[in-house]
Amino acid sequence: MKRLNSETSSEDLQEVKKGDLVTDTFSKTGLVEQIEITDDGLYRIYEFILVTERKITVKK
Repeated sequence: MKRLNSETSSEDLQEVKKGDLVTDTFSKTGLVEQIEITDDGLYRIYEFILVTERKITVKK
């Protein structure tokens, strides 16, 4: 299981793929169904959508 939060390195965030078991260490845990990566000019925003339709968002 991979922990995803603001302390997770960009390299580790890039390595997450569909089907991985992830957690935000609080209330969201599940398998990754979809990954969206956007860049707003200030931050790179990683959104991991889980099979439970919950979303873990990490800004780096």
